[in-house]
Formats: sequence, C-alpha cells, structure tokens
Amino acid sequence: MKILETDHSVLLSDASSDRQSDGKGAQPIRPDASDAELLDAYSQAVVHVVETVAPAVISVTGKQQQGGSGSGFLISPDGYAITNSHVIDGRQRLIAETEDGDRVDAHVVGDDPATDIAVLHLATRDLPYAEIGDSQALRAGQLVIAMGNPLGLQSTVSTGVVSAMGRQMRSHDGRLIDNIIQHAAPINPGNSGGPLVDSRGRVVGVNTAIIQFAQGIGFAVPSATVNWVLGEVLQHGRVRRRQLGIAANVSRLSRALVRELDLLSEQVVEVVEVQSRSAAAAAGICPGDLIVAINDRLVASVDDVHRLLTKFPGATSLEVTIVRDRVKQDLQIAW
Repeated sequence: MKILETDHSVLLSDASSDRQSDGKGAQPIRPDASDAELLDAYSQAVVHVVETVAPAVISVTGKQQQGGSGSGFLISPDGYAITNSHVIDGRQRLIAETEDGDRVDAHVVGDDPATDIAVLHLATRDLPYAEIGDSQALRAGQLVIAMGNPLGLQSTVSTGVVSAMGRQMRSHDGRLIDNIIQHAAPINPGNSGGPLVDSRGRVVGVNTAIIQFAQGIGFAVPSATVNWVLGEVLQHGRVRRRQLGIAANVSRLSRALVRELDLLSEQVVEVVEVQSRSAAAAAGICPGDLIVAINDRLVASVDDVHRLLTKFPGATSLEVTIVRDRVKQDLQIAW
C-alpha cells in the first residue's frame, strides 16, 4: 500500500511539473473559438424558435379525457388550429390547452383522414399563432425542431435534421400520403399534430408518425399539404376529391401486349365493379377494363388513381385511358 502511495505521489509530482513547465499552469479544455461560436449560434436559433412558436402549441384531448390525446398549433389569432386527423379520432368536440394552462372548447371544422390533417377552431380570441412556411423549399440536412406534448409532457422541444423528402406513408383510411418529410428530431406518442419548425420559426410540417423501436426516424405531413387541406376546408367545408365509382385491383399485361400498344408499364389497374349512376358508369367504363393512364399520367396501382384524382380537385372532366379487348382508347369522365 505504501509503495502505491509513493508511486502515485511521484506520478502526480511529475505530471504537475510537466503542466507548469510552460509557466501557465493547468488549463481547462475548451472548444475552439470558432466551434464555440457555431454552437452558440445553433443554441440561439433554437431558443429563438422555441420562444416564438411555443405559445402557439396546444395539447388536444377529448371531453372527460375520452380517447387519445395529442398536440396541435394555432395558425390564426381568432382560434383556428391544426392537428392530426388520428388525434381527433372522429370526435367533433375536444378540449385544447394552451401553453399557459388555459383549457378551452374546440370543435372540428374539417377532418381529412386521407392526409391525416384536421382543422380545429378554439372558442377564444387574441391568441398567439405560428406562421406556416414552405415545405417545398426544405433540403436534406436542414435543421428542424419538433414541438409538442409527448407522453403528456407539456412544451417539449427536440431538434434534428431533415433526413429525406418525398417519402410516402399509408394514412388511416388506407390512402397513401405523398411528399412526407422524414426527419431525425425525436418524437413520441403525443407529439402527433404538433409542428415541425424550421430555424426561422416557420411551420414546415405536422408531426404524424414514428417507426416503433427505431431511433431518429420521424415523419411529418408537409406544410404544402396542410395549406391545401386548410383551403379546401375553409372554402368548401371539406376536402373535395373526385370519385370514379369503381372497385379495382392491380393486374399485369403480357410483354407482347405492352409492346403492341406502346404502354409504359406492364402493371395496370383492372376495373372489377362499376357503381350505378357513377362518373365511371356515365363514361362507359365497364368491368374488365384496364386503366393505364389518367390525363396522360401513368396508372400502375390503385394508389395512382387516388393520387391523380386528388391532383385535379376542381376539374370538371378527366381523360381516362383504358385497354379493352386489346385496344387502347380514351374516355372522358365528367362530374
């Protein structure tokens, strides 16, 4: 034991003499000045965003705590707010709680399960609100900040980067949501409906889902989709979507027929059933017809049909290209 103590004291003495040999004494380790400035700038950006946007973030629950809960955010001083469709879960009246603890009634103005977006209106005025930004300007690697109330923990903030753009995700009604933002800001149950914000405090997405047991993989509905849903709801009371009035599944054509008809894909959508008095029936579409294009856009799945019908919400007619009895023809669908 004495030997260890002696050796230890010698080592300390030697180390001390080495550090003091330059006449400056021992110094704490500090980051390089330029690195420290970058870290300070990053911190200041996040703090500024949080101070700006946090007052607009709300929690959303059912009356008497019925059903699940989630987050949302105010988009106007007169009480309009955005959340996820799966947060409201078919309920028409909810309770919204603001950052300062006020609990107010909220009713559903519009609900669009196909995009997982719902519009609420709170029964109060003169509220802080967040600015909706341009998700189409996002780039992979860009800083984003997720805000919300995960697991019932109010006013939680997490940061990350945009991991990828243009992802697809299946909504609760079975349709694909396009242009989903994948990001690395940690989110948890309860973050749903909360804003994904850029470094300037603009909402670029609505956090909607995570991959269970994965780390750093979150998804958000882009603000471009939010703006479109909001416009449809405020102008028409709902999101307008054209319906062909068919039941269909995916089929494959022979390569010989694909070459013969100069088609772009072997995979097509086969009409199984046509509803009476539907737009498809009026246009002459029949069971067994193969849909290969809508308005000259390739159709290779039922999801493609849904996507293209959504792409032209105000159109009074569309051109549907079908194959019937090995002949390609165009039919006009009118509403």
